[in-house]
Amino acid sequence: MFIYSLVFTSLVSFFAVMIIPDDVRQGFLENLIGGLAMNLQGPFLARLIFHGFVVVVGTLILAGAVNTAIVGSNGVLNRVSEDGVLSEWFRQPHKRFGTSYRIINTVVGLQIITIIISHGDVTFLANLYAFGVVWSFAMNGLAVLVLRYTSPGQREFQVPLNFSFRGIQIPVGLGLITLTLFLIAVVNLFTKPIATMAGGAFSILLYMVFTISERRAKRVGAAHVEMDQFNLEVEAELTPEAVGVRPGNILVPVSNIHAIYHLGNVLDRVKPGRRDVVVLHARLLRRAASGEYELEAEQLFGGIEQQLFSRALAMAEKRGKSIRLAIVAANALSEGILRAATSLQSSTIVLGRSSRESTEEQARLIGEAWEKLGDSKPQFNLEIHMPNGDKLYKVLGPHAPNLTANEINLLHRLWLRFSDSVAPRELHHHDVVHFALEEVKKELEDGHEDDVVNRLCAHLQANETKRKSPS
Repeated sequence: MFIYSLVFTSLVSFFAVMIIPDDVRQGFLENLIGGLAMNLQGPFLARLIFHGFVVVVGTLILAGAVNTAIVGSNGVLNRVSEDGVLSEWFRQPHKRFGTSYRIINTVVGLQIITIIISHGDVTFLANLYAFGVVWSFAMNGLAVLVLRYTSPGQREFQVPLNFSFRGIQIPVGLGLITLTLFLIAVVNLFTKPIATMAGGAFSILLYMVFTISERRAKRVGAAHVEMDQFNLEVEAELTPEAVGVRPGNILVPVSNIHAIYHLGNVLDRVKPGRRDVVVLHARLLRRAASGEYELEAEQLFGGIEQQLFSRALAMAEKRGKSIRLAIVAANALSEGILRAATSLQSSTIVLGRSSRESTEEQARLIGEAWEKLGDSKPQFNLEIHMPNGDKLYKVLGPHAPNLTANEINLLHRLWLRFSDSVAPRELHHHDVVHFALEEVKKELEDGHEDDVVNRLCAHLQANETKRKSPS
């Protein structure tokens, strides 16, 4: 990827010098690819269409960059809120999607304001970007350098060139990197004065907002009413003994305080003493700067999690049922749920319907996470509950398929047809299935995979058409 970016980015500049005339090039300094499109040989209409194509592709690429910026900013500001610097009001989940929509809306608003103030000046925006990047790198370097002394200990990786003097580690390599970054940042201050003033003013404003918000959060931090208080017990591993449940329990992941109807469905049907119910909250580790430590217990369990578990306890108490609560940190939601289910020796996983994917896609993502568990993959029953009461049932792991009546009849007809042909050999229904599977496998091994896939797609399309057609 690096080589691709390096080669093609530099080639655009060379092509611009070679193809775009000198007297015209000045007008395309901020859009060299568009200038190349308009100065190729060919009809003007074709060049105009090509230029439009460049604009569309550029929009799609930059839209991805903007989305990445939103995701990254959302992760960092969530971490800031978890540390008590920002009010937990920002982390309140959306009623439908369960996302920290207030942070996302704030970031998008700031992006729009930046574009309006800059009038879309690419040079000014690039200078602002350079200011943000270089000072972020410099501060990250300084933070990692400080952590070497405030939090000493073994690390998976350390920047080379470390020396010890009288028991004190001297990180020469890290110090040189940090010094270089700060020198570049200082040079940036004097070479880009307008961006420096704008970036500096925004940094001061943000610092003031964070300071005021942190002090206010400390004043009202203890004023959590109408919520249960929880004692946190940190465990190195999630085990049935640590949580206090028996194997074969029901795992109910929850994330949105406004959408825990699936927990109510489980509590309504479970019989006390028969099976244990574990309410799990998977705390996603947001994308943040490198070199940060894992979340502490207080960061894993904040006000949002307290509200979520309080609501779960209220539902259980109302029905006279008992539940166990657990919280885990994970990089991916599906992976965190499956690993927790494996560690707790759960037999059933009950999910609420996702607001972002269809139920089939949601089940597929869980299935993919199951495939990544390792060699010893336990089998799970998966239930996805919908708000209207409908449920989707799946089995994670190898299992007998649920055949329809038509499929069973087809299998029986084939068995009857072949039974006489292979006599006196004895033929069973499973022999027909095994033979058909081996034939498909042989076709794949013989290099006919594309043909098999095409026939399979045609079969699926025909089934879908039959389901949609009125009976």
